[in-house]
Amino acid sequence: MALTELLTLEVLIPWLLSMIFGIFVGATPGLTATMAVALIVPISFNLPANAGLAMIIGVSFTAIFAGDIPATYLRIPGTPASASATLDGHALAQQNRGRFALILNLWCSALGGLLGVAALIFIAPQLATFALKFSNFEYFWLAIFGLSLSAVVSAGHTVKALLAAALGILISTIGIDTSVGTPRFTFDSVALTGGIQFIPVMIGLFGLSEVFRNVLRKSDVSPDAARPAEKVSMLEVWSTMWKRKSTIAKGAVTGTVVGALPGAGADIAAWASYGIAQRTSKEPDTFGKGALDGVVAPTSANNAAVGGAWIPALVFGIPGDAVTAIVLGALMMHHITPGPEIFTHHADAVHSIFTIGLITQVLLLLAGYAGIRAFGAIMRCPRHLIMTGVVIFSIVGAYSLQNRFFDVWIMLGAGLLGFFLDRHGVPLPPLILGLILGPLAEKKLRAGLISSQGNLTDMFTQPICAALVSMLVVIFLGPPLWKIWKSSKA
Repeated sequence: MALTELLTLEVLIPWLLSMIFGIFVGATPGLTATMAVALIVPISFNLPANAGLAMIIGVSFTAIFAGDIPATYLRIPGTPASASATLDGHALAQQNRGRFALILNLWCSALGGLLGVAALIFIAPQLATFALKFSNFEYFWLAIFGLSLSAVVSAGHTVKALLAAALGILISTIGIDTSVGTPRFTFDSVALTGGIQFIPVMIGLFGLSEVFRNVLRKSDVSPDAARPAEKVSMLEVWSTMWKRKSTIAKGAVTGTVVGALPGAGADIAAWASYGIAQRTSKEPDTFGKGALDGVVAPTSANNAAVGGAWIPALVFGIPGDAVTAIVLGALMMHHITPGPEIFTHHADAVHSIFTIGLITQVLLLLAGYAGIRAFGAIMRCPRHLIMTGVVIFSIVGAYSLQNRFFDVWIMLGAGLLGFFLDRHGVPLPPLILGLILGPLAEKKLRAGLISSQGNLTDMFTQPICAALVSMLVVIFLGPPLWKIWKSSKA
């Protein structure tokens, strides 16, 4: 396909507008990347095929990055995939290095996205074939692996982080049991029969709890308002990236592989990359306190996972995440059927997707810079105005999910819970990840046990399961055994 067909006004204008929309949605807690794509898809039907594809791909990449903006400045992740940015990104913002962290984040997101799209172009069949080998038990251990990583890498005590993850799983069991159709922990409440959605909980844990903490402070001046405007040297950004090129590469590879696993998504990719970076770092104790590797690793994986999720979607018609599930429907509406034959019957559409994915990473730099500057200006307002805005957007974000006030009350309760847990040193990201991955782990475990007729040995003897279990053992027992070995050697 000729590049000139994409670089026309009828394609570029809706493309850029959709990416700006993605920045706004991603930076607004509660309005997820999935929601952004879902809102863009109906508009794309009324445009030429190339413009529609460009809008869908552009908004998905920008929304994932934009979620890191409020996570860095306010410790409120705009999307679930941005939860890891509340650690080192927010710590750097408290050191008046927030803009530097976000610009570094932006460039690593674009670079990770490029590598993810490159993997989509060159190794799609191989990775998609590997992803198809996952059965129910493999998905169960993958969910446990993601939860364990979030607990191990969280700032604070690992036991407290595991308790937070367990609490998230417990909350995820509220509602109708999908396997047998009986209500669980609903207390005869009709509103609870549908379960508790993770978005109101996420907004409350990371949004309202921050408001409650700020209410206890005496000063009404925004932390950024009293500081001089931060000046960021692009030479320093590029130098930082060059020194951490191996971390970026590992993050991009991790994101691509995890993204290609159906159901995994960018949130697991971010935590997996963060955990690998911490475990291989020479200064693991700095993570959670403003470590630059803690910024580079997850953001490189985030956008790489977006590209990776397209691998099983295009080659086998299996969505890698919720975003690509919507995209599959959009492709079918455009009379493009995903599957092995797409590369022969719809070669032009595939080449368009590849080219749009590459160009989007360049346009992401432009849209991302605009979003960072706009949000940075907002952060220099008095604190009471910022916190008022946080409350308003939190209420709107929680209510807009299902248009019911019950979710607003859930958000308020989660805010109080988050404030209480934070005061006692319990990390919050494992809780929200437990809420997201709990249903997946339960569903896959039950399905696996049914298919194996209750034979538990299959959970540990299958090759991929054995590999995941071995990695879990290394994660939890490796560090203490290493310390014991070093002390005995000394």
